[in-house]
Amino acid sequence: MTSESQNDFLAEADAANELMRLARQIRRANRKYHAEDAPEISDAEYDALVRRNAELEAQFPHLVRADSPSSAVGHEVAASPLGKVTHEVRMMSLDNAFSDEEVAEFLARVRRFLSLPAEEPLAVTAEDKIDGLSCSLRYEKGKLVRAATRGDGQVGEDVTPNVAHIADIVPELQGEGIPEVFEVRGEVYMEKAAFHALNTALMDEARSEAERKGEVLDESKVRQFANPRNAAAGSLRQKDAGVTARRPLRFWAHGWGAASAVPGETQHEVIRRIESWGLPVSPQFRRCESLEELLGAYRAIRDGRADLPFEIDGVVYKIDRLDLQQRLGFVAKAPRWALAHKFPAEQAETTLEKIEIQVGRTGKLTPVGRLQPVLVGGVTVTNVTLHNRDEIARLGVRPGDRVVIQRAGDVIPQVVENRTREEAREAYLFPDHCPECGSEAVAEEGEVDVRCTGGLICPAQRTERLKHFVSRAALDIDGLGGKTIDEFFALGWLESPADIFRLKTRRDAILALEGWKDKSVDNLLAAVENRRQPDAARLLFGLGIRHVGAVTARDLMKRFETLPALRAIAQKAQVKEGEEAVAEASEAYAELISIDGVGPVVVKALGDFFHEEHNRAVWDDLLREVAPPPYVVESVASEVAGKTVVFTGKLETMSRDEAKAQAERLGAKAAGSVSAKTDLIVAGPGAGSKLKKAEELGIAVINEEEWAEIVRQAG
Repeated sequence: MTSESQNDFLAEADAANELMRLARQIRRANRKYHAEDAPEISDAEYDALVRRNAELEAQFPHLVRADSPSSAVGHEVAASPLGKVTHEVRMMSLDNAFSDEEVAEFLARVRRFLSLPAEEPLAVTAEDKIDGLSCSLRYEKGKLVRAATRGDGQVGEDVTPNVAHIADIVPELQGEGIPEVFEVRGEVYMEKAAFHALNTALMDEARSEAERKGEVLDESKVRQFANPRNAAAGSLRQKDAGVTARRPLRFWAHGWGAASAVPGETQHEVIRRIESWGLPVSPQFRRCESLEELLGAYRAIRDGRADLPFEIDGVVYKIDRLDLQQRLGFVAKAPRWALAHKFPAEQAETTLEKIEIQVGRTGKLTPVGRLQPVLVGGVTVTNVTLHNRDEIARLGVRPGDRVVIQRAGDVIPQVVENRTREEAREAYLFPDHCPECGSEAVAEEGEVDVRCTGGLICPAQRTERLKHFVSRAALDIDGLGGKTIDEFFALGWLESPADIFRLKTRRDAILALEGWKDKSVDNLLAAVENRRQPDAARLLFGLGIRHVGAVTARDLMKRFETLPALRAIAQKAQVKEGEEAVAEASEAYAELISIDGVGPVVVKALGDFFHEEHNRAVWDDLLREVAPPPYVVESVASEVAGKTVVFTGKLETMSRDEAKAQAERLGAKAAGSVSAKTDLIVAGPGAGSKLKKAEELGIAVINEEEWAEIVRQAG
């Protein structure tokens, strides 16, 4: 292979790997945004992922994946109390543009596709792109018969009873030229003022309920909506339409789907006809005759967005003539005749007044910039994340600098430019000691994050770890929220997790505190006592050992069943003195590393945790207060119960995760590597070194069909 061809091969391998990662990231983002109404990343970050995916697919078209995000719309409708609706005409997505040049190219591309000469008029409509939930309204003989969300474009959720409570959606169309069947498509949204009022009401309801129960409210656990779009989606997709009725939702139309007849020859005509039937449309909807007019409409809408009562994130362009739309058709998930011109992330200039260091649960030192308050997109911003030491060095920021900040979606604002970095002023020195406990702060090899080495002696880490310990994913102790932990810690009542289980000795002292009553104290202590025999995996996760997340904790407990057994093997894996000890350590290390999801980083983290005397003391103290039963995965009787099974090669009828879940249900342990302790190999096509090693060790080998028969017999 020549050097050039080798480089091409490596480039393709890198591209394939990146496309795989992008598919996973975009799929997760779609699920969180469309199906769960709980986005994890901003619109700008999502758009960047989609653009990068498109760039790679254009460069390497033969690497386009079967599950490519470029062909997906929204997200598949998951299990839901709402019924499913199959759209007669698929609800598509839109391609995006981020610059004037891309809009010009869109129009040029349309002209090339249609072979239109430059002098022939090409009208385009423009309207603001509201940040809401797509909804299709099916009218038959003018009467509303069904409403559905977009879902994955093909199948959505039936929200007919819910939309009946949206005043903008008329139950019957009025006027002339109403077709026998006509599906109006638009957006359900919530205005900004209504969104803020809803969140306030949710908090007030939670306070009232806590007061009624005699409990102290942990406000951090009150579920509020992140933004108006999530509020609209969450309010519309309610099993109880009465909940929707209490939420101030709005609607406007921007298109149509299935129709027995289309009342017009242009986009402009049909939208105006829909408006005449009694449904609202965008007040900024207009028809433009040139690129200059189109971009002028974009700038006018962009400049006035902060004054709008609702959130918008761009401007939508559509070729006006419907016959041209029909000729242009569609690509994988979007029409060729439409484009969304997205707004850039909103920016503003202000002064960085100071830099503060926050210490998190894992000891990470995170710099936070305190700003002179500035209004960005209708939100007053006072803090900005500076991420880490390297980011501060890259930006060259110091207290007193004039900085440009950017608020993309609902993420914490960030600094994008330092306008005064050339001014003579000493550089900011990132601390090399923890500001909370004075312990040395270092960055591990290969990492950018600086962490406090104080561990549990660091007060910041102790309080954050205690909060993590009682969180929902860990021990889930009701009534013991962040504010209560801070208060009890300041009083010296909580130093470690074990202290939580000794709070019953402080009942009278708690009762003497402001806001506590007999019932609330008794409820808290009862919740604590209810966790005396906690789930072992939750307890392990709750200890906050670095790199040991909830899934890894479950995987570890599935293998070792008890916490003492895990501790013993983790400590053995770190012993390095003497030949016998080295051999023992190697065997323990191999056993840990054989667990799927447990790699060298996790093994080291476990060893480092138990190497520290104060961590061992916390562990021992806690296990004197609680008694977690052996961790048992619910299973059925089978011929592989108690055996260790390894899956290797390609599984053709199920995923690897499904196969492992089947093994666990049958009482077997699914391992990732072959050893003398392996009892059974399930080998598919392409099985390599694991199959060879199994044959050398004389381990029983079956194929996927034989495994399926074992599963069927177990029932």
